[in-house]
Amino acid sequence: MSESNQEDNDQRLARVLTDVMIRFGVVTIIIVLCIQVFAPFFGIMMWALILAVALYPLNLSLAKKFNGNSGRAAALIVIIGLLLIGGPAVALGKSFTSHLLDLYTEFNSGKLHIQPPNSSVAELPLIGETLNRVWTNAADDLEQTLKNVEPQLKELSKKALVIAASTTGEVFSFFASMVIAGIMMAYGRSGSQAMLEILQRVSSEEKGGKLQALCVGTIRSVATGVIGVAFIQALLLGAGFIFAGIPGAGILGVIVLVVGILQIPAALVTLPAIAYLWFGGDASTASNIAFTVYLFVAGLADNVLKPMLLGRGVDAPMPVVLLGALGGMVVAGIMGLFVGSVLLTVGYKIFMEWVKEPIAVSNS
Repeated sequence: MSESNQEDNDQRLARVLTDVMIRFGVVTIIIVLCIQVFAPFFGIMMWALILAVALYPLNLSLAKKFNGNSGRAAALIVIIGLLLIGGPAVALGKSFTSHLLDLYTEFNSGKLHIQPPNSSVAELPLIGETLNRVWTNAADDLEQTLKNVEPQLKELSKKALVIAASTTGEVFSFFASMVIAGIMMAYGRSGSQAMLEILQRVSSEEKGGKLQALCVGTIRSVATGVIGVAFIQALLLGAGFIFAGIPGAGILGVIVLVVGILQIPAALVTLPAIAYLWFGGDASTASNIAFTVYLFVAGLADNVLKPMLLGRGVDAPMPVVLLGALGGMVVAGIMGLFVGSVLLTVGYKIFMEWVKEPIAVSNS
């Protein structure tokens, strides 16, 4: 090859590389700008997508009763969801916010106090005397009791204030996600086809369908079997805490939600609440019996809901769901608790499918 041909080839290669770099740079800039524009809506849109995927089978069933009209079926699901979930969610969120704000105000003003224990607390087996002594000391001189952990409590109170301020926004974000999920379900077929084409373009025509089925199955499994069960149980118990007059009902409801996602029995919360009814409350015996039965049954509701909603079970290790929930909550608050667990589980399943995929070996 002559020097002139070599030079022409070098110039041609340089032009091609320059063209590729310019295209890559332009595409990268566009992607970064799009991400920045979409970032404020990421949580709402992801939660809406999760709801849409989880509820789409119900939408298909209802659409048959509306002569195949998916829009009407989606609208009905959204209206029923907002009516059944909206009221309890708002009440629970309001209670949660008000209790956090009250605790923050009382703690910083030095007016925080604890009600002395009922005399029957000392009669509890094993822990009665110790619990009564610690409780009494805290009620008599709370300032001295909290003195050793004052710096940590101040930092915790500030974080509690931030959480309280964001709770109202989280509730309305859920409502917005529900409405957007209804729109997604109304256009479910076209949306599913578009997602299939994207996955086929990213992977291959054969793997795209398998990848879509894997993502859909995982989202429905986690969203209904883990998050759905925990959310319903938290609403049931939260409403019971509010009507029973248990202090910190909203906070207890959120704790039930968290322990439910972590697959910890709700008895961790319901048993102390029931104990408060009998040893710390001032309601009648009949009222205590009624609320005790309700809280006990609601605390066991997950044993009935899981077989109904979970089906074959979550085909992913629970630590993955746990880490996703905790990480999501740290990053994005209450909504991140839901979205994080689903996202990390989907990512785990995709990664494990890639690990299990056989490696093609060339015979040459």
